[in-house]
Amino acid sequence: MALTVSLVVLAGIAVLILLRTGYLRIGPAFAAALFGFTLASTGIAPAINNAISSITGMLSSIG
Repeated sequence: MALTVSLVVLAGIAVLILLRTGYLRIGPAFAAALFGFTLASTGIAPAINNAISSITGMLSSIG
């Protein structure tokens, strides 16, 4: 049985853990989120999505 979890959920959990442990402060986390939303509206967004899809495809074929 395969379990699929959105990359957004995994990244959100990682950011929450980093915030709770003190390795990441709220200011840089907000700046990174704002940068991500800005990047998603540019022309490079499809290339990033394709790269992430390729990486996850390779990882799923390994296991």
